[in-house]
Amino acid sequence: MKTKINLNLNYKEVSIEAEPMKRLLDVLREDFRCSGVNEGCGEGECGGCSVIIDGKLINSCLVPIGTLEGTKIITIDGYRETPKYEIVKECFEEVGAVECGFCIPRMMMATEALLRKKPRPSEKEIREGISGNLCRCTGYNVIVEAVSLASKRGEGLW
Repeated sequence: MKTKINLNLNYKEVSIEAEPMKRLLDVLREDFRCSGVNEGCGEGECGGCSVIIDGKLINSCLVPIGTLEGTKIITIDGYRETPKYEIVKECFEEVGAVECGFCIPRMMMATEALLRKKPRPSEKEIREGISGNLCRCTGYNVIVEAVSLASKRGEGLW
């Protein structure tokens, strides 16, 4: 039985009628056409489906839509429209933290979630903040460098 769910998606109030146990990942891709949210493992291990829900980085493949009434959800699709995204993107590009591009959207979402909580994180905090997001090409050292640079360049935004 479908239920009406109201939430804020990518800075806009939206409603959807959906089966309460349908995964947020599927709702985002199928119903809202958020193509930047990807399924990797489907088990919450890779971070491919990372979104920010009420300020926390969450794997959308693990969350039933019926639990999200009244929440604020940000996907990479919405985040791309913000000035903070431009800063993070430039920092990732500048230090060479972009290679194949598959992990970059989730790393950027992890960066946003981390910098919201801790605008000037230590290297250890950055590594913890991006943990759970697999990267097989670039390597984590340059990603850590990019996040550190973004925290300095975006000072006052987070």
